[in-house]
Amino acid sequence: MKTAAFLRLSGFAIFGFLFLNYSGTTGEVSIFIEKPWLWGAYGILMLIYIAGEVCIAALSSILYRSLNPEKQAKYDEDLALAKENQFSWIKTTYKNLLGTKPVEEEGEIVLDHNYDGIRELNNKLPPWWVYGFYATIIFAIVYMVRYHVFDGTDQIEEYQIALAEAKIEIEDYKRTAKDLVDINTVVRLTEASDLDAGEGIFTSNCVACHKVDGGGGIGPNLTDDHWILGGGIKNVFKVISEGGRAGKGMVSWKAELKPAEMAQVASYVLSLHGTNPSDPKEPQGEIWVDPMASVEDVEAMIKDQPVTEDIIKE
Repeated sequence: MKTAAFLRLSGFAIFGFLFLNYSGTTGEVSIFIEKPWLWGAYGILMLIYIAGEVCIAALSSILYRSLNPEKQAKYDEDLALAKENQFSWIKTTYKNLLGTKPVEEEGEIVLDHNYDGIRELNNKLPPWWVYGFYATIIFAIVYMVRYHVFDGTDQIEEYQIALAEAKIEIEDYKRTAKDLVDINTVVRLTEASDLDAGEGIFTSNCVACHKVDGGGGIGPNLTDDHWILGGGIKNVFKVISEGGRAGKGMVSWKAELKPAEMAQVASYVLSLHGTNPSDPKEPQGEIWVDPMASVEDVEAMIKDQPVTEDIIKE
């Protein structure tokens, strides 16, 4: 494969990869990781391009052989000239930016100064340097007008704005990152996938003490309104994470379960409330009332329960 064809192939490969990755990726993970089948599509696209290059090269070779010797020589001469002048514009632009004179023309810029035979050339500043200097002047004027005349946002204000935006992004990330959940940020999960995952964790680790249906065995009944250490997602999450009462009760599971898993199993435990286990254990602890619940909800919950008068606050 010729150098030009190889460069075209490399350029097409890089452009194709970046285009597919940029246009398809919607999050932090590359589209090629989210959808591995795209590698196959990308490979087929590259094979089609290589086949096109091979066909063009073969057609060019056939057309060249069909020429008579004189036209072949003329074609070779034109091709050699084109290759010689292929990057001539780069060389010309480079020389113009330097603004130097060739050695043969230095006599035109020799000054009259002569120090013991040493003569001085009147070399001008390179155009690239002059243009860059003018650009800095223009930039300085625009900067002065923008930030000192019209009171634009200075660096301290930009830092404060960026800091506030970063705090908002961190809070948003904490709300959506399940493994960063803690006792203060945990919320009850209601998605079927989370409850199914919680059920799996409960079945693997909790049935020995609470039974499969949550009716209670060594541990308390999880289906009634009574709680030893308080109900609700935060209290249940805390008990799972830190364990129960010192010296007795449930052990801490924070070393075995991730925060997201503890939130899932805590949500599943709460979903067992009100179910009818086959052999429920007698109530333990006290009736727990959600401080955020309405009076109507509390009355409905404790309608058939023996509670004291101060449970419902008017």
